[in-house]
Amino acid sequence: MNPALIEFPNFLESERLVIRSPKFHDGEELHKAICETFDDLNTWMPWAKELPDESKIKKFVKSKRSAFLERKDLVFLLFLKGTKILVGSSGLHPKDWKVPKFEIGYWCRKKFQNQGYITESTMEITAFGFHQLNAERIEIHCDSKNVRSQKIPLKLGFCLEATLKNDIRSNSGELRDCLIFSKVRSD
Repeated sequence: MNPALIEFPNFLESERLVIRSPKFHDGEELHKAICETFDDLNTWMPWAKELPDESKIKKFVKSKRSAFLERKDLVFLLFLKGTKILVGSSGLHPKDWKVPKFEIGYWCRKKFQNQGYITESTMEITAFGFHQLNAERIEIHCDSKNVRSQKIPLKLGFCLEATLKNDIRSNSGELRDCLIFSKVRSD
């Protein structure tokens, strides 16, 4: 099976969000959201080592749009319904199309944190993975010290499957454990 030939919508909707693939004009809004949230992102996200300039973000958006169309990486941007206001970002990252299995990642813009948006989008993306992509397994990985991130898979019925000791390094260089939460089709 060639993943690039799989047809599915470019956007999903939840109660409060439009969850869609990046478009070329999203760079400016994404850059603003990253700048506003950089302290949090730098703490937990390996890609957030330094504040990117807007041109890097625009290049990122273009590459992720192409990767989405080719089904190599399914990055989603989360917008408040009926607006152009970016709440955060998520993704359904293919780990193995033969199974198929995916990993969900997410982050939320500072001013929208603790309002349930990431739980809402993760629930919708999980359903999309199982129903549209016939996933057999979906994982969420997070730093063992990221307590807020851990709450989301637990709320959504994922189980803590593993703790990988000394598996990741924070951006500050600290060695940390990685938690792997999973949900399988038969759950």
